[in-house]
Amino acid sequence: MAHENTAASSRRRDMALRPWLAHLEATGRLAIMKPGIKLKHELGGIANRLDGRKATLFPAAGDSDISVISGLLSDRNWMAESLGLEGAALLEVFQDAVAKPLPWTEIKDAPCQQVVHDDGDLLSLLPIPTHNEHDSGAYITAGLLIVRSPVTGIQNVAIHRLQVSHGRELGVLLLPRHTLAFFNEAEAAGNDLDVAIVIGTDPACLLASQAIVPLNMDELEVAGALGGAPLDVVKCIGSEIRVPANAEIVIEGRIRANARAPEGPFGEFPQYYGERAERHVIAVDRITHRHDPLFHTIVGGALEHLLLGAIPREATILDTIRRTFPSVKDVHLALGGVGRYHLYVQMRARHRGEAKNVIMACFAAHYDIKHVFVVDEDVDIHDPRSVEWAVATRFQADRDLVVVSGAQGSKLDPSTDDGYGAKMGMDATVPIGAPEFRFTRIRVPGQDEIDLETRIDPAVTLATLHGWSAQPGGGQKP
Repeated sequence: MAHENTAASSRRRDMALRPWLAHLEATGRLAIMKPGIKLKHELGGIANRLDGRKATLFPAAGDSDISVISGLLSDRNWMAESLGLEGAALLEVFQDAVAKPLPWTEIKDAPCQQVVHDDGDLLSLLPIPTHNEHDSGAYITAGLLIVRSPVTGIQNVAIHRLQVSHGRELGVLLLPRHTLAFFNEAEAAGNDLDVAIVIGTDPACLLASQAIVPLNMDELEVAGALGGAPLDVVKCIGSEIRVPANAEIVIEGRIRANARAPEGPFGEFPQYYGERAERHVIAVDRITHRHDPLFHTIVGGALEHLLLGAIPREATILDTIRRTFPSVKDVHLALGGVGRYHLYVQMRARHRGEAKNVIMACFAAHYDIKHVFVVDEDVDIHDPRSVEWAVATRFQADRDLVVVSGAQGSKLDPSTDDGYGAKMGMDATVPIGAPEFRFTRIRVPGQDEIDLETRIDPAVTLATLHGWSAQPGGGQKP
């Protein structure tokens, strides 16, 4: 049964998501599809075709009256732009937000609770897509899963894949991180753990959800700092969890104690399928949403998926490594390494062996990191070709290779034994003490400052210049 929350409807406020969509449209980066696009495979296929070039909006997707959106942050520069930043400032601002979070502000009436459904199954109420070929069914892929510690009451925010298992039941993959730690505390006491799944939030909340922060730190406070003002939140109807007030959709429920059910396979960020196994179970109690809500979905393995995980990790890794190695200038999780496994590090090496120590520090900074490439300041770590050039011309395997066997890695890397595998580092920096001219890059002075537009003559052709014929068999006229 659905009923109107009239108090919330009288205090509707725009959130950053809708202005961001409008901005993408105004700048030619939003593609609006015809109504009725199929939720199974067709929607994901269209989103993938436009991935990194345009966000997509699917009005009345499937048989639903609700529109689906995807690809909102499928470019690194878009993420910065959505926060009013230049791309180069993103990591520094993210680091500052983690260091100086802003406590949220609780309000009573919120857009996300304008309509309340106390019953009804998930697939009849929401347009939940099935993306990849062998996905086990419809998945919620862009939902912020929020839980509270049963001990401290402090919240945790993360994105977990959520399989629609039955009408009002979700299967959830909980890796050994903070959500699972809170659930284990509740289950040990024989209790379910309250949960809220928030779909359709502003870019700051999406980015903050991926912050690597200590246990018992609420990522919604990081979101407030990213956005420059305390985030408005509202208390869930059935629990003490606070959710972003301007969200589009909220699913309230419980992770059930002592309950497991099959979940998967699902197309994950390495662009392989996460296997089917017994996973945790969420029982859905109610769904609340705005009038005319938007359902955000992220296609598994697409750019939005990779970048949302990569950029917050970069900020944390850079901050962690710089504490010991201030010579490190920048880091980049390359998309060729699915935004998780390949780390490019730019540094000014000062001592022999320092780059190898940096490599080991990178492995310690996050267990997902599998291969580390350390280069000098003259190498653009956002250009894979530039990094490959440094490896080709400055790296010798018998001198510069670091291999670590039997280390913890990503459980989603299919080449590992359930996350147990090897790591490799490559020191592609110029050897300390090498003759300067030996590793001096060739360059044409002033090349980058030349204004090509003032040098090209669009009125001149080969025919007018030399009398050449463009016809087959033609040559210079006599």
